[in-house]
Amino acid sequence: MTDPSRPQTLEGRCGTCARFVRVVERIDENGEVHRTGECLLGVWSAPLFETSTCGEYARKGSLLAKPRPAPPIARRAASSPSATVVTRAIEIPEELLDMDAKEFKQVLRQVIQEELGVSVVPLGGRWQGGEMVLKPGKEGTADKRIPLEAFFHKIVMIRDRLRVLEQKINGNAKLEDEEKVQMQQYITQCYGSLTTFNVLFADREDGFVGQKDEG
Repeated sequence: MTDPSRPQTLEGRCGTCARFVRVVERIDENGEVHRTGECLLGVWSAPLFETSTCGEYARKGSLLAKPRPAPPIARRAASSPSATVVTRAIEIPEELLDMDAKEFKQVLRQVIQEELGVSVVPLGGRWQGGEMVLKPGKEGTADKRIPLEAFFHKIVMIRDRLRVLEQKINGNAKLEDEEKVQMQQYITQCYGSLTTFNVLFADREDGFVGQKDEG
């Protein structure tokens, strides 16, 4: 069960930071809840643990929204007296209103990368410039050679798609908790099947994590 004093233990850490978003909860074999998420400022790469810290901490609810201009009224186009142009005010999250230009660019870059399915994950140094060679069993058939950079990019895309799927399952209000756990187990099994490719990652923490053995 979740410890009710946990929010206090996370004081000053990412778990209580206003910029800790896209939170995913996992329950371990002891019934404890562990949360990971992403940083709006991109200080640390995802997945980010709730116990992490940085110098940009801001308590949830402490980011005050800046005054918004009054919504524009309808005005008539000068070229056509009968035409009416209506503009609407856009609601902007308070986290974005509190950012400077540099922070906003970082967040915008991260959002574009997510939408395009592109993550900046480095390939291990010894594999750079290498090739994956597929040797057919049929004699007289040519080998298939694939640049490791291209193959690694596809592996990273699969990893990112699985993470997005995991987030959508966890945030789906129509699914029961039991259904979410069952679907997440399938995703964990997919991660486990792909751990073979962790050797390609420069940082092993960027790779796949399958189901841990219970000892």
